[in-house]
Amino acid sequence: MILILLFNGEVLLERHTLDRPMDVHECLMFADEHRETIATYREFEDPRRNGSYLNDGRGTIQGFICE
Repeated sequence: MILILLFNGEVLLERHTLDRPMDVHECLMFADEHRETIATYREFEDPRRNGSYLNDGRGTIQGFICE
């Protein structure tokens, strides 16, 4: 699951079904690759604004949960 914070304050849990069993490390590597595909990391003068901003402009990625 990907934790997304929308700019309107709503939090989304986007579930992605994996096509094969993975250990936690593989899942985190998959999540990192997916994050690089759907978001761009941006740095600002104010470091509190730094983060992975979704390329579609909806919000930011806050983290991942591997189950």
